[in-house]
Amino acid sequence: MKFAPRSFLTLAAVCGVLALGACATGYHYSQLYGTRYFRSEIDTYDVTIITVDGVTTALRPVAVDPGVRKIVVQGPPGGTRTVGNQQEITLNIAPCTRYYLVAVRPNRIALDFTIKIDYQEPVGGCTPPPTTASSPVTS
Repeated sequence: MKFAPRSFLTLAAVCGVLALGACATGYHYSQLYGTRYFRSEIDTYDVTIITVDGVTTALRPVAVDPGVRKIVVQGPPGGTRTVGNQQEITLNIAPCTRYYLVAVRPNRIALDFTIKIDYQEPVGGCTPPPTTASSPVTS
């Protein structure tokens, strides 16, 4: 039987340790989706997440840190318009949670809509960020 040279074994061990270390890094973001989770509700529509705290979002799903966030969404087109209205909402994001945001309209041709959390679920493989004890704020 031939054995691999020591340098190859060392390299394999280092790669294994690095791979395990990469798995141990904490993914602590919550996720925002602008798609419907429940397809059977006929008065809900997909939305486009435009910005979170003033920062344009290009990637899907949108990864956000926990906390209170200002989110601008664009609703579905309605009536004779080909582009939906934009609306800003404030949402308290919990750590390691996936949110499905939808627009709720009274009918198919209405432009006005309200934003609703269609569903929320925990993000798998996510470790919540450590909380630090902060001093009370005095004014």
